[in-house]
Amino acid sequence: MKVQYVSDEKGRVTAVQVPIEEWDLIKSKYPDVDNIDTSLPPWQKDLIDARLDDLKNNPDRIRPISELFEELDK
Repeated sequence: MKVQYVSDEKGRVTAVQVPIEEWDLIKSKYPDVDNIDTSLPPWQKDLIDARLDDLKNNPDRIRPISELFEELDK
């Protein structure tokens, strides 16, 4: 996929342009892509905040992804 990045005057990427043919392909695979709402409902934000707080208060719960894969392979 050939994309173009749009930057502001400070060089920060602010947008990505996708060729229309690629966009049409994406829309054919994900028909609801035009209807994606970027804001989270309050209950989702509350859940994420609670999980982040839990991880902050219990950093020992964070384990490498390799351990998860090993567990799943059992």
